[in-house]
Amino acid sequence: MSSIRNIAIIAHVDHGKTTLVDNMLKQSGTFRTNQAVADRVMDSNDLERERGITILAKCTSLMWHDTRINIVDTPGHADFGGEVERILSMVDGVVLLVDSAEGPMPQTKFVLSKALKLGLNPIVVINKIDRPDARVDEVVDEVFELFMALEATNDQLDFPIVYASGRAGWADMELEGKRENLAPLFDLIVKHVHAPKCEMDAPFSMLVTTREYDSYLGRVLTGRIQTGVAKLNQAVRVLDRNSNVIETGRISKLLSFRGLDRIPVETAEAGDIIAIAGLQNATVADTVCATDVTIAIDAQPIDPPTLAITFSINDSPISGQEGNKCTLRMIGDRLMREIEGNVAIKVTETANKDGYEVAGRGELQLGVLIETMRREGFELSISRPRVLFKADESGKRQEPFEEIQVDVDDEFAGVVVKSLSIRKCEMTDMRPSGGGKTRVTFIGPSRGLIGYHGQFLTETRGTGIMNRIFYGYKDYAGVIEGRRVGVLISNGAGEAVSYALWNLEDRGKMFINPGEKIYQGMIIGEHNRDNDLEVNALRAKQLTNVRASGKDDAIRLTPATILTLEQAIAYIQEDEQVEVTPKSIRLRKIFLDPNARKRAGKSMSDA
Repeated sequence: MSSIRNIAIIAHVDHGKTTLVDNMLKQSGTFRTNQAVADRVMDSNDLERERGITILAKCTSLMWHDTRINIVDTPGHADFGGEVERILSMVDGVVLLVDSAEGPMPQTKFVLSKALKLGLNPIVVINKIDRPDARVDEVVDEVFELFMALEATNDQLDFPIVYASGRAGWADMELEGKRENLAPLFDLIVKHVHAPKCEMDAPFSMLVTTREYDSYLGRVLTGRIQTGVAKLNQAVRVLDRNSNVIETGRISKLLSFRGLDRIPVETAEAGDIIAIAGLQNATVADTVCATDVTIAIDAQPIDPPTLAITFSINDSPISGQEGNKCTLRMIGDRLMREIEGNVAIKVTETANKDGYEVAGRGELQLGVLIETMRREGFELSISRPRVLFKADESGKRQEPFEEIQVDVDDEFAGVVVKSLSIRKCEMTDMRPSGGGKTRVTFIGPSRGLIGYHGQFLTETRGTGIMNRIFYGYKDYAGVIEGRRVGVLISNGAGEAVSYALWNLEDRGKMFINPGEKIYQGMIIGEHNRDNDLEVNALRAKQLTNVRASGKDDAIRLTPATILTLEQAIAYIQEDEQVEVTPKSIRLRKIFLDPNARKRAGKSMSDA
């Protein structure tokens, strides 16, 4: 059998992992010469392509001479960091990609620290060195400083450096080298990453690293075979992290990765990365093994969720007009299917049985789930996100904190520092990053960052970049001021009228356009004062038989502010919801009737 190398490609979001893998597959002969292949072929999900990010970890395999290289392309966004942690347990080496201009970023630090703790020796690729703003020497120094800060061993500090352009499809060991192809990177992987150290003669065992659901195969489990040989139809047992037997069964399907495909095989040996089907209850961090194995493989625990959102039925007056899946049972069934393949999300029924609480790692992760369901024809009502508190050993209340790194133009640094300070964030570092920009690092509560990104872009006039990553639980930070302005609420149902919206422009900015369906209790705009205001967006211009100069000029409306799904979820307050349908995203009050709202507000103030 050919020798094997198992590697993961890790990096911060948008540093070029998936594009580099594209060219590695092309240059290794994985695709036919005349085969049409899409860009970022590993980002197969529609949302991944639209957003330009990797959401799910994916495996692929290629041949370089007589060595098979199994590659895992990992997510670069912090919300999907739980994927990265587990993936690293089934590889023997990592390729760390760093952008030649941005340098090490928060997610770079996160994934590298995990790799170093597992004893992996990284290969550092300085990517995008053909950028006009590249600062290669400084970035190399910053990477070395990061290794030192993360207490890398002497062997890990002696990392090889490759200079590359993933998009152009070349890599070189010298900064001013020939820049012909990716052969230097392939050769270095084969030389630097050791072959899997496995016991071939021991009974079969495999640690489950990822789980997905296939409508034909059922539950599909991916992992690396630690010991022995896996065979089709082999009898196996599943052990949890404490070595308790969860279930017994047979391997009904054994799949190996070849290029972008998973092909059925009869056997697979220790060291290879495979996918198996046929088990009902096994999940991530469990051990699938021969029936005579009694001790589970050590596994990384699954990250606990830090943020929760309530999913409930859409009970607005126009529900059911844009989607075909509107009942609570349908929503519940879909969420149960989601947790079959997504271990990072937890679903529980609400106390009064009128919805489901969905907990995950961040707004983006939950937003991706909502967007996916929306495209499948679901109508939902979504609550404001809330962080999940916990108590420490002494019973003290704790909440999740994040490390925030912002890159802003020097002139905007002051206003960003002020805004984050109000949100209980503590500045830990501030340094110039070149080109008239400043890099500021904070530690702050996740609660204070909900809804801040839009304000951040306004404060930096769209030029700022903010990256966040989970830091850990710390003591409760105290009360944080919420949204400072009120909203404009429709007092009637119908279609919005241009004349009415034009008359409301001095009250605040609009979230709707003329002709859109509205109903009583729906939020149609943001008030420019701190109180909510009920308004009439249905009032048409009164017709008269008097003509006056200038009276019949065309109405010129300021363009409406159209909120994205994530912006809408972050914008709402506790007494508001986001109505999500396949065609629309609307904001509304939980209580549509104004009298019910007043009663609810009074009972809250009395409490």
